[in-house]
Amino acid sequence: MAQVISDRRDIEFVLHEQLEAENLSKIHEDFADFNKKTIDLVISEARNFAVKELLPTSKEGDEQGCTLENGQVTTPDSFKRLFDLFNEGEWLAPTESPEWGGQGMPKTVASAAAEYFNGANYPFMMYPGLTQGAGHLVEHFGTQEQKDVFLKNMYTGKWTGTMLLTEPGAGSDVGALTTKAVPNGDGTYTITGEKIFISGGEHDLTENIIHPVLARIEGAPEGTKGISLFLVPKFRVKDDGTLGEFNDVICTGIEHKMGIHGNSTCSLSLGSKGNCIGTLLGEENKGMKAMFLMMNDARLLVGFQGFACATTAYMYALDYARNRIQGKDLTQFMNPDAKSVSILRHPDVRRQLMMMKVNVEGIRSLLYFSMYCLDMAKVAETQEERDTYKGIVEVLTPIAKGYVTDRAFEVCSHGMQVYGGYGFIEEYPMAQLLRDCRITMIYEGTNGIQAMDLLGRKLGMNKGKPIMDLFGKMQKTVADAKEIPELAEPAAKVEEAMNKLAEVAIHMGQTAMSEKALAAFANALPFQDATGDTTMAWMLLWRATVAAQKLAKAKKKDIPFYQGIIKSLQFYVETQLPITLGRFAALMNTSSVAVDIEDTMFPS
Repeated sequence: MAQVISDRRDIEFVLHEQLEAENLSKIHEDFADFNKKTIDLVISEARNFAVKELLPTSKEGDEQGCTLENGQVTTPDSFKRLFDLFNEGEWLAPTESPEWGGQGMPKTVASAAAEYFNGANYPFMMYPGLTQGAGHLVEHFGTQEQKDVFLKNMYTGKWTGTMLLTEPGAGSDVGALTTKAVPNGDGTYTITGEKIFISGGEHDLTENIIHPVLARIEGAPEGTKGISLFLVPKFRVKDDGTLGEFNDVICTGIEHKMGIHGNSTCSLSLGSKGNCIGTLLGEENKGMKAMFLMMNDARLLVGFQGFACATTAYMYALDYARNRIQGKDLTQFMNPDAKSVSILRHPDVRRQLMMMKVNVEGIRSLLYFSMYCLDMAKVAETQEERDTYKGIVEVLTPIAKGYVTDRAFEVCSHGMQVYGGYGFIEEYPMAQLLRDCRITMIYEGTNGIQAMDLLGRKLGMNKGKPIMDLFGKMQKTVADAKEIPELAEPAAKVEEAMNKLAEVAIHMGQTAMSEKALAAFANALPFQDATGDTTMAWMLLWRATVAAQKLAKAKKKDIPFYQGIIKSLQFYVETQLPITLGRFAALMNTSSVAVDIEDTMFPS
């Protein structure tokens, strides 16, 4: 039987051979239980749950969607049972402390579970994913009383959580929000406002929904400086932990979307009857700083969502190409007696499958590495080491969200093309994967905003130390690869791209601080593309270096796998890096046409 969702062998390769994740159990007592045997057990359990429970509900969730009646949202029929099973398995917050209902699992290991779960049904996974993110806010900024009331209920899935930022007049410009908070004199606030595009904002999966809400306290400064964060439950919670009265949080509509139909995307009215009560989470006027903790988590989650669509599309397309018999082998085209072959034999289909392969493999390593850095930022021996790993994640976050979801959507598009006309038909999986994947390029900060963050903030962060630390890791990989004869040439090509990236990064950083700043930011997304390309080349080179070293002692069944990893590097270096070098040349020109053109020169 063909694999679905993901390639188990490649997941094991990244965890055990590239990152050597089991060593985390030797570094710190927090991870002591997660040796190789336990990690493999986690992968097996996650895969089984994803394939047997989550995947069969994906199409149903897409077709049924969510419905709204009298302010109440009903999710697809299977989701309530699924949510209960998910929580019974303690999958909602596996990386959190057992004190609050988690398993204390390394984020690196949890990456494998996230890949399988999101690949099987990521619209469903948005409910637990946002809950864990909201729980992080309570854990990091809440009072002891708030933690005692909310945290375990959220991390165990008894209650869910959301994130209330966006308003009709305040999308990416969060500082323009109008939601108000009026002190009541007893430590609580009366909240009034309208929020839109709230994923999981209302549903029937749990008895309560906890909303972290951005609002402005009366008299606070305008813009982001005057924003505070509040905890607003759907139902108030009594002193004994039981639910009290309805908290005047009303769902006024759900969006009819292109994809992710199984997740309710809501418009919420807060305090329309003057009876919505919230408590301050963190300090006054420090709401945006607090919310960025959740947003950064969410951006990495979105990268996983896009990637999950891509890896699932790849596995489906590969299986389809193997089994779809269509056309003669091109070398036998003039032979009237030649039999038709599987489309896997056709050069253009193979090219597309290789594009899918290299992107899926490179992205998997990039995302898992990002999680590994977060683990090391927690358990490394010295503060300097911890800061180094944290800085690397900061630099990689816009790439892991922005670049990754751009490439993931392309992978899904290739998958649809491999299926041909069947790919465009809803009874086959590609249409839904393509639709579901598209939103990942938009929410949690559009990919253009991620690119502006990379150029405007991350390059110069801490006087450039994080980006130089990242380059240092790239250079080490190149040096290791050059010691392996068959990798010396591709390693030199990757090094060329790295050196060019360093040159272009300096140029773009200087331009962004000059009178040509608008031109620089008009080229921010191409710069993110080129940076992402180079990062992918590094990941593929790192993978190939490990594979080449393993080949000498490999078991017969593993030889094609390791050789395939080396072929991925060769394909990327020969077909994609030349395009990247072209991107670098264009970036050095820093075209200003996009900002120079007059408004009147567009059609009216």
